[in-house]
Amino acid sequence: MSMNLKKSLALHGSVLTILFALQFVLPVYHHGNLARILVLSTYAVGYNLLFGYTGLLSLGHALFFAAGLYGMGLGISQVGLAATPALLLGIFAGVVVGAVIGALALRTEGVAFMIVTLMFAQAGYLTILYFGAYTRGDEGFVIQQIDRMIWGLDLSDPTYRYFAALSVFSVALVAILLVLNSRFGRVLVAIRENEERAVMLGYDVMRYKLAAVILSATLSALAGATYGLLFGYVGASFASVQYSIFPLLWVLLGGAGTALGPLVGTIFMFYLIDLSSGVTTAYMLIAGVALVVLTLFAPQGLMGELRKRFWKWLP
Repeated sequence: MSMNLKKSLALHGSVLTILFALQFVLPVYHHGNLARILVLSTYAVGYNLLFGYTGLLSLGHALFFAAGLYGMGLGISQVGLAATPALLLGIFAGVVVGAVIGALALRTEGVAFMIVTLMFAQAGYLTILYFGAYTRGDEGFVIQQIDRMIWGLDLSDPTYRYFAALSVFSVALVAILLVLNSRFGRVLVAIRENEERAVMLGYDVMRYKLAAVILSATLSALAGATYGLLFGYVGASFASVQYSIFPLLWVLLGGAGTALGPLVGTIFMFYLIDLSSGVTTAYMLIAGVALVVLTLFAPQGLMGELRKRFWKWLP
């Protein structure tokens, strides 16, 4: 095992240990916030795989998040599934949607790919509104406490909810680290850096990019299904353009192409909006100014700048 790999494992293991310990010391308000942040960070990890490591800029990831959210929610409300099979249904919905959208959108590239993914996401959002008799549209619907039980654990309980959120984030983080240290991950980075060279080396670039879209959609759907199950709400707002922009901001702030960037960026943006909304209704303006400042002085994001200046080994 190389020294860089040992450092990476030590850092990420320490982060997960700290997150585990915070459960026992955080005040109630921040305890609930961090559980929400961990689930949203899982969503950002999925986005980072596609944008940060493969170099594909998507503006349609809300469709994958919503696929997991509604796959789980409708599985419970319309089909009568228990929480565990409903969660699996949500993840499966993300895989299917990711495969279909990936196969179609990857026929384009660059700006066209970004626009096509945005169009598909908007189509998904409008579909949710159209079938409002089942989805309840913008109003959404609540997942009852009795339906939020897995293996006898009540996920509406703050402690179980936190550990469930941490478990899901840990799975996503370990998965991305395994990908990065695999041949598959190295090919994705090669595609990001120079796609033409990757083609010349004999790699089936389209197949790798499709696999990246599906894996990214799977992690995003896992986050969506988990979010609905832990917080008991399913609504069309999670399929809107805003939820396609959020993961891009989280990844840019934290550092695209860094394993911990999604977590750092999500924490930063979440609390920036939370604190500024208590001061002014124009809180998104403050978030925008912060993004501009970071872009000017830390163009690679917070973790990206740490890697550039201090930790060259940071994945």
